[in-house]
Amino acid sequence: MAVKELNAKEQHYADTREEAEKVVEDAKSDIYLTSWKISEKHNKYGTYFLIDLAFSYDTPREIMENAPSKSEEPVKDLHEGVEYNVESDGTVKLNDDQEDDE
Repeated sequence: MAVKELNAKEQHYADTREEAEKVVEDAKSDIYLTSWKISEKHNKYGTYFLIDLAFSYDTPREIMENAPSKSEEPVKDLHEGVEYNVESDGTVKLNDDQEDDE
């Protein structure tokens, strides 16, 4: 089973506001996107934008709500196996009264 983080954050860089909005629009196609933020930043080279995306995957609560309750009856196994008897001397004897399905 693959391990997946329950919460993930991503940060992207864009030179223009339009590029930043395009990144957010692309991220909105993911159903697990919970929040986004576009921040305008300045430095000696000019203006740029940081895009923060937050994703939230299946939480333990959702997993536990989908788990079967303890009061439910267990599902009977369709394969019953081969019946056998162990004799007092340690030998094993198969029950021959079973019908062959072939």
